Amino acid sequence: MSTLSALTRKPQVSGRMPVLPLLAVCLGYFMVMLDVTVVTVALPVIGTALDAGVTGLQWVVDGYTLVFAGLLLFGGGLGDRLGSRRVFLAGLTVFTAASAGCAVAPVPGVLVLARLVQGLGAALMVPASLALLRAAYPDQAARARAFGVWGMVAGLGGGAGPVLGGVLVASCGWRSVFLMNLPVGIAAVLLTVRHLPVSPAAATRPGLDLPAQAAVTLSLAGLTTGCIEAGALGWTHPGVLVAFLTFAVALAAFIVLERRSRAPMLPLALFRARSFSASAVIGVLLNTGFYGMLFLAPLYFQRVHHYSALHTGIVLVPTVGVTALGSALAGRITARTGPRLPMVTGLLIGAAGLSGWLLAGPNTPYLVLVAPMVAAGLGISLTMPASTAVVMESVPAERGGAAAAVFNAARQIGSALGVALFGTLIAGGLVTGLHTAILIGAAGFLAAAVLAARCVPPGVRGAPHGA
Repeated sequence: MSTLSALTRKPQVSGRMPVLPLLAVCLGYFMVMLDVTVVTVALPVIGTALDAGVTGLQWVVDGYTLVFAGLLLFGGGLGDRLGSRRVFLAGLTVFTAASAGCAVAPVPGVLVLARLVQGLGAALMVPASLALLRAAYPDQAARARAFGVWGMVAGLGGGAGPVLGGVLVASCGWRSVFLMNLPVGIAAVLLTVRHLPVSPAAATRPGLDLPAQAAVTLSLAGLTTGCIEAGALGWTHPGVLVAFLTFAVALAAFIVLERRSRAPMLPLALFRARSFSASAVIGVLLNTGFYGMLFLAPLYFQRVHHYSALHTGIVLVPTVGVTALGSALAGRITARTGPRLPMVTGLLIGAAGLSGWLLAGPNTPYLVLVAPMVAAGLGISLTMPASTAVVMESVPAERGGAAAAVFNAARQIGSALGVALFGTLIAGGLVTGLHTAILIGAAGFLAAAVLAARCVPPGVRGAPHGA
């Protein structure tokens, strides 16, 4: 495809890459990804402190992810219309304020509500962050490295959540999990104002497509609710079936509304590019397997091996430790060879890592699971930055916000599905459900590897690829 030719040609020698614009974006993004998983090991303590039931705790995790995924397209369209920096700053402010609300929540309902508002802030920030990186680093090779760092931050944030959460809960209490966002958010705001370029707003474009936004949010809510409630009520319960029916009807309505809209928030023409469509699907499969595993792993260590929150956080370090190396390596490989090699390699390594969790049992020594955890972390950290580069190079610059929103919505849908579906599977037994979930996740990684091999252009230097 011609729009991907920049990824497959020999890159130009880049100049010095300024650090502060990247730091501004990455601080905000780190908070967003950290808060997807940071509460995982804190849930038992939160449940005791706030007298919350299992369903309430599930919504503490998935409520955030649901709003995050459901409003990403809205955030991307808003960034294209109002300017990425303005929307990024708004998202930072909302997210930081909502984190304070989480920290002082007196009852489960307030905590869930504050988590929903956090999801809104995250949805505004993430699409704008990629568009800002694209504007801040016009050189293709420098931009590929910046995407690599951005991907590294995603891996570190998501992977470090259980580890950092365990340390904070043990030392300062569960409220510190949210309080730590305040100084980070303030620093990110100051850096953004001083060091990120002002992006122009597309003032001539029509307003936002709010009916379609309502339809896609309702669709995702139905899918997530159905998966969560199926564990307690059963897959054939009327409430579960209504949730899945809502998902299907709202999704169909969204597609119809977008086809008829004069200014769709999700231009369906973007999906005509095979590489773009494949990367979106890969994002779903990638996060379903990895974040589903990251949700189950703390439960396995706490319930089967009876580890404390702090001990659980420490034993998950192998998953986190390789993300920085893998993401930085992926950025460099993508800049030199194109995105296919790191994507396929990472997905195969990740599939092997997830499969290694089949060894997990009631008496499995911890050391047996170290290699699978390393492989899973390395797999996602190799894949995600390269996938990001594919998505952002597949579209015109003026559609950067929408493209980033699609990719990140796909990933967060995968995260929500992983937590909801994998959590449902352990209702009949943790170890048995863990094995079933791992098989599903590994199969998803293998399917994603096939998609990457078939649909992402190879890293052949020289002439650009045709459409």
